[in-house]
Amino acid sequence: MMKKVLVITAALLGLAPAPLQAQKRPPAKLPAARPPAVPVAAVVARAEAQYAAYLRQYPDSTQHPRSTEPDGRLIRTNSRNWTSGFFAGSLWYLARLSSQPQWPRRAAAFTETLDAEKNVTTTHDLGFILNNSYGQGYAVTKNPPYRAVLLQAAASLAKRFSPTVGAIRSWDHHAEVWAYPVIVDNLLNLELLFAATRLSGDSSYYRIAKTHAATDLKYRFRADFSTFHVLNFDPASGKLLTAVTHQGYADNSCWARGQAWAIYGYTMVYRETRDPKFLQAAMHAADYFIAHTASIPDRIPYWDFNAPDIPNAPRDASAAAAAASGLLELSKYAPKKNDYFSAATAILASLSSPQYLAAAGTNNYFLLKHSTGNFPAKSEIDVPLVYADYYYLEALWRYQNYAQLTLN
Repeated sequence: MMKKVLVITAALLGLAPAPLQAQKRPPAKLPAARPPAVPVAAVVARAEAQYAAYLRQYPDSTQHPRSTEPDGRLIRTNSRNWTSGFFAGSLWYLARLSSQPQWPRRAAAFTETLDAEKNVTTTHDLGFILNNSYGQGYAVTKNPPYRAVLLQAAASLAKRFSPTVGAIRSWDHHAEVWAYPVIVDNLLNLELLFAATRLSGDSSYYRIAKTHAATDLKYRFRADFSTFHVLNFDPASGKLLTAVTHQGYADNSCWARGQAWAIYGYTMVYRETRDPKFLQAAMHAADYFIAHTASIPDRIPYWDFNAPDIPNAPRDASAAAAAASGLLELSKYAPKKNDYFSAATAILASLSSPQYLAAAGTNNYFLLKHSTGNFPAKSEIDVPLVYADYYYLEALWRYQNYAQLTLN
């Protein structure tokens, strides 16, 4: 209840715009009693074919696939890009899902070219870059050098924490626009800090991560439990200045991937802390996502839930994949387990259909089609995105191992 009061008060004070009027949609449908089957084995075979073909054509492990240009050319990045760790992470998940011995070796090759990023203190994305690569690699191999990289990366990330704000600063760019931005995406980078406490016994990382999540939770939601993308704080006082968007349609709209990040992020924070307020937050985010995809036949969201050109707006398979993975974990903890599990499997079934899963040898060897990166910037619209593939493979692994799944 306090959270809702805080959000409403912020809106009344002019810090946060009221949400856009929701489009007319029927109430959320209860998930079917028998969720659709997800063809994990067939998708794994497709992933092996795609990634083997990619590696034959692009063996350089210092260049990491990200997306596709409008003219069809492959976009690759160096290790500094925030997306650089997702391909290595996808290979580690393929190593878990497949019996083929080549995949751990391939995953290690793309992981170990990211090593230099462990000392970088100018980005909040070290979790995306290194926890999704070295972290997944350590889970598979228990390789001691991987542990060392994770601990150094956590130390670097912790330097971006402000005790005054109670959060890790997200971006350093656009300083003239945001004094101290904290974006919803940043919740996922907290997993690196929680891991560092487990690996080292140093509780300072845990305290930073939990404090950040608690600060985020005070202001992240509107009264209807849609999410703001960017929270902008005064670094001198810690006061919230504005709550806006950067990649969504409007400051008072709900960017679909941001809502998916909230599902995934708050669920992970609950796993690590067992603090019930984070479980409630994850459920609120999930209920909104499910309600606003219930009238979409294939359950794959448009890039923003308030995009003015729905149903002709671009979809975002990356939001769907991240949400599906988060929903599978949430279903392990929440009272409405079946609802969240069924929603996740419905999304995965759609992503595994020819509409979204690329045919072998196409799509620049990415798995999923129809993602949207940054629509307002006219960047990466209706293209494959490497992080869509990562969360898709993670969700498939969680689905396949659901009965035995112990997430922490």
